[in-house]
Amino acid sequence: MRLDGVGRRYGVRGPWVLRDVHLEVPRGALLRVEGTNGSGKSTLLRLLAGIDHPSSGRITGRPRSAYVPERFPAALPFTAVGYLTHLGRVHGLRGAEAARRAVEWLERFGAAGHARTRLAELSKGTSQKVAVAQALLAEPALLVLDEAWTGLDRGAREVLDRAVAERVADGGTVVFVDHDPQRLAGAADARYRVAEGRLLPHEAAGSAAGSETATGPRVIIEAEGAPDAVPPAFVGAPGLPGGPEITSGPDGTTRLTVAAVHSDALLRTLLAARPPWHIRSLTPATPRTPTPPSPAPTSGSRPDAHSEAHPDSTSTAASDFDEAPLP
Repeated sequence: MRLDGVGRRYGVRGPWVLRDVHLEVPRGALLRVEGTNGSGKSTLLRLLAGIDHPSSGRITGRPRSAYVPERFPAALPFTAVGYLTHLGRVHGLRGAEAARRAVEWLERFGAAGHARTRLAELSKGTSQKVAVAQALLAEPALLVLDEAWTGLDRGAREVLDRAVAERVADGGTVVFVDHDPQRLAGAADARYRVAEGRLLPHEAAGSAAGSETATGPRVIIEAEGAPDAVPPAFVGAPGLPGGPEITSGPDGTTRLTVAAVHSDALLRTLLAARPPWHIRSLTPATPRTPTPPSPAPTSGSRPDAHSEAHPDSTSTAASDFDEAPLP
């Protein structure tokens, strides 16, 4: 999808909320949008999702999209499962498949007990789970998330983190805004900031993939493939979720170190390979503890030859709709 010279203002003489936005949105990418309150982030996301239309410029190539707004209109005459099933059918799913996916996503978010509860009676957190589920159940090519993690409990935030990684691993694109600077930290392919109505690019965020601080928790997957096999999209090519660090493990295995948020998607990729990979183990990656400096020799003592200062040669281990619901 491309945005060429896109601008948006409300009213013929209203101030420009966004102007002269140029953006190329690739397939299979995770894009983060940042900016202060009122800067135009939500307006940009609505334009990307097709909920709003530009006042100037043009948008071309928009794929099938789903959108989670900052505020979900919960006062609708549906139960949770009824709403999700209905939206699934709007997205083109058959009735039985829409109902199955509705139940599946409610279960994943820990909200299955509220399937028959009317939307207006749900708590804010459960209502937000429904809002996110309606966007995910149809597996959109473009998923647009505006503060979608807000109001979710910790377990549901982790489910959404994994769902985002799965969408990207399956070739979808996700564009998101979140107030937490550590949300999916180190996972985004590109970051942008909206300031004074302009969209400004950040340096690609993937360059910090090797940093424990930047990527959050990391895990080590030890896998075994067929003789002479290499992982699909070997050595962190774009097709391999999370761009893992890949090294040789013991007994002919392969060791892949990746941000924990991408681990489920990476496991799926390995298991779906032909022939599939056998997963030996999945363990937390322990950050290296720097070697403390040797104490200075005391007077009259002869420093040991092995304690002389030298570069540390040890290497790092490989190692948180408003789609117009319906008229």
